[in-house]
Amino acid sequence: MRTTHKAAALAACAVLLAGAGTAQGDDLGPGRSIRAADASSGPAITVDATTGRHAIDPHIYGMNFPDEALAAELRLPTGRWGGNATTRYNYKLDAYNAGSDWYFENLHYTNDTKNLPAGSQADKFVDQNRRTGTDTLMTVPMIGWTAAGRDDRCGFSIAKYGPQQDTDAQWRPDCGNGKKPDGTLIKGNDPAETSTPAGPDFVKGWVQHLKSTYGAADSGGVRFYDLDNEPDLWSGTHRDVHPTGAGFDELRDSTYATAAAVKDADPTAQTLGPVGWGFNSLIYSGLDQQVCGEQGGSCWSNPPDAAAHGGAQFAPWYLGKMKEYQQAHGRRILDYFDEHIYPQQSGVSGSADDTATQALRLRSTRQLWDPSYVDESWINQPIQFIPRMRSLVDQNYPGTKLAISEYNWGALDHIDGGLAEADVLGIFGRQGLDLATLWSPPKATDPGAYAFRMFLNYDGHGGTFGDTSVRAASADQDKLSVYAAERSGDHATTVMVINKTTGDLTAPVSLTTSTALPAAAQVYRYGQADPAAIQHPADQPLSGGSFTATFPAYSITEYVIPAGSAQSTPPSAPGAPTASATGPDRVTLTWPAALPGTSPLADYRVYAGDPAATTPLITVPASTTTATVTGLSLATTYTFRVVATDTAGRSSPPSASLQVTTGPAPTSGCTVAYQIGNDWGTGFTANVRITNQAAPVNGWSLGFTFTGTQKVTHGWNGTWSQTGPAVTVKDAGWNASLPTGGSTTLGFNGAYSGTNTAPGDFTLNGTRCTAAGTTAAAPSPAVGHAPARNAPH
Repeated sequence: MRTTHKAAALAACAVLLAGAGTAQGDDLGPGRSIRAADASSGPAITVDATTGRHAIDPHIYGMNFPDEALAAELRLPTGRWGGNATTRYNYKLDAYNAGSDWYFENLHYTNDTKNLPAGSQADKFVDQNRRTGTDTLMTVPMIGWTAAGRDDRCGFSIAKYGPQQDTDAQWRPDCGNGKKPDGTLIKGNDPAETSTPAGPDFVKGWVQHLKSTYGAADSGGVRFYDLDNEPDLWSGTHRDVHPTGAGFDELRDSTYATAAAVKDADPTAQTLGPVGWGFNSLIYSGLDQQVCGEQGGSCWSNPPDAAAHGGAQFAPWYLGKMKEYQQAHGRRILDYFDEHIYPQQSGVSGSADDTATQALRLRSTRQLWDPSYVDESWINQPIQFIPRMRSLVDQNYPGTKLAISEYNWGALDHIDGGLAEADVLGIFGRQGLDLATLWSPPKATDPGAYAFRMFLNYDGHGGTFGDTSVRAASADQDKLSVYAAERSGDHATTVMVINKTTGDLTAPVSLTTSTALPAAAQVYRYGQADPAAIQHPADQPLSGGSFTATFPAYSITEYVIPAGSAQSTPPSAPGAPTASATGPDRVTLTWPAALPGTSPLADYRVYAGDPAATTPLITVPASTTTATVTGLSLATTYTFRVVATDTAGRSSPPSASLQVTTGPAPTSGCTVAYQIGNDWGTGFTANVRITNQAAPVNGWSLGFTFTGTQKVTHGWNGTWSQTGPAVTVKDAGWNASLPTGGSTTLGFNGAYSGTNTAPGDFTLNGTRCTAAGTTAAAPSPAVGHAPARNAPH
């Protein structure tokens, strides 16, 4: 009989890449050459291999259900068994229910059933990963149900539940989509028609089988386990067995039980959760997404499940509960904070490839990190997805790693999709993500596959991008994005430059390394000039640490700079900082001095967050080992680190981290925290968090006054107006309700000349507020309220 699996392996042959291409520096591909004089001026690029150093985890270069030949060629680090179909996979029967992906039908694989669970499709997936040297990320069910049989049953039989909007007319005409002809949902179906209960013992038995078959996680067995797939969407994707959205308490309790079952069966296994579908998953439980998706309006500003949990946003609450479990039981059951992300901009994550979508796709990667990028979708605010995830972990469960086990920027079979994928992989490494797996991987001949080759096999002989990220910057990341890393095996510096424009760009490149530069760098290039191969042009001469190069339109250029002689040593890490004089908006930090390396110490820099991905809050001379950080937000937890810098510009490893929680707000009718996320000299992005400490309000108006030339150019989460220096913001409707102790966050982009000092005279409905000051530290709390989404993954 017919069986289906949405993520069946792609049938494609690996392309072996030739190590040699054109020999002339100006030759950019078959049939095409360009002179630098014909190119436009591009942004300056700087690379400093002595600073911003941190390890790149190879598990960021992963795929869901990778093609075996491509995985073998790439020596792919991570392969995930995931998606909606894995939520109800029954390892004992080698069967699953497809949920809303395919008419809620029970489907099964055609493997021999005689020795099940041995020889199941899941086992074959692990077997493939072991052949290609790939670590397995296996999704285990947490929904409480699994497919009941290898049969033709479905959740919404037309014979039983009546006519439906859509049916599986070709294969199982009795199976419908669970919607009446008018589009309303069919309710009250019996989950037992397709599924049987499956709790933590079911999961424990599966992990025990995998361990007995392949060994423990730390000895070549299944290394990672995802705790189900997008549980905040179960009320849509698996509503035949879970029609009510998963709430705060259910996700906590099911995570406790299921993760503990995994750890009981294999104590060395690593677990990932909560595996939400995207941005809203950071803010709302599945129950609140369902209820507010149906009700709309003010529900989004005061969702009922959050209200029952003190107004908490879901992700920080969840992480805090995982920390409480470890404190109570003496063991960690959550190793990775895992959330999916699919760009919400129109057409980007799909196959659309018109000119406007190409440009949008290539600039939308900035949502992963850039505080100045306002998401061009219903989100309509800066996301900073990876820094936001890191801030949530630092504040609520330090030591938890970060994972994105599903993402896709679309059009992997087109050159712009390949460039976007390369950009995303570079961002993952630079921002310190720990694990990632691309959904719906490319064919071996697609540009998306070449994006992976540029990081994992650029020369056809296993040449890889470096494994220690170093600081790299472009004066305009929308035109030329740049990533750099040092390779630990031979200390070569690798530099990746992606031209995301449709024109050739000539740009200056400056290099600083800890060793003397060699005479030339090797060059590898992939792009639209020859989308079927990575070219190997002539070496790039290096003179005095700088050169000028022309980067072809829609291309990826990788420089491999061999290590020179006279290895220099950076300073040692400063000692662990301690805190004193902690107030509502400030703290004083003190630390033991660092030891100088090759050059004398120059200064110390204090960071809140990852020093490789953020700017310092304050810099003090090397003679000083104490600093007072001001402008912090009220009652907020910060993670501080200190870095020493020497006179040659080399940076030390960061100190041990220190968590500090600022004091509570002074008694007042309202408090306002004003936060600058990014400032580029003539413009800036700022967020304003209002907290109502008086009687509840339903409808509000915020006022404040700039002290300089600042002008609001674009605002979100409210209606903005400005008269002279006075700014007024009225609620956006959905955030009109502010209960006592309730907060909401607004944001805007602004322009200015001169100095950019913080505004004053904050008022809420005419009542003067206490201002906490100005800070450029952690990302602001998220606000989201999109219509409910049923993810197809």
